Amino acid sequence: MSIVTKSIVNADAEARYLSPGELDRIKGFVTSGERRLRIAQVLTESRERIVKEAGNQLFQKRPDIVSPGGNAYGEEMTATCLRDLDYYLRLVTYGVVAGDVTPIEEIGLVGVKEMYNSLGTPLAGVAEGVRALKAVAAGLLSGEDASEASAYFDYVVGGLL
Repeated sequence: MSIVTKSIVNADAEARYLSPGELDRIKGFVTSGERRLRIAQVLTESRERIVKEAGNQLFQKRPDIVSPGGNAYGEEMTATCLRDLDYYLRLVTYGVVAGDVTPIEEIGLVGVKEMYNSLGTPLAGVAEGVRALKAVAAGLLSGEDASEASAYFDYVVGGLL
């Protein structure tokens, strides 16, 4: 839920106007909108590169994942792993645009631990893949933009572990 929606819901629940502090937070949110959209655009336009490079980093760091018996062994399972990385990158863009982790939580993290555990997929490996996404994405963004996006990648990693 964005800061705008949260502020309105809270004010309405108390049957009051928005406070000066709430209005200042909304102003900051609106002012940062261009930056958040720029970040999401870079991540979206570079998604194939980010996912491919992150996958390569993950598989180099964790060769057990793509070795016989590993969760991403074989062409089909490797593609499934990359698909999941793409999914987490997309969730990060939702969070960046919203300026809030709620879309990440509600769309992508509810039940994810249970799902991966039932599939026998090591959560640490998935989290390592998201860290690799973060590293690749950071290389495509300015320092300030990378810092902004970083918090959303970190939120996903925290939700996986």
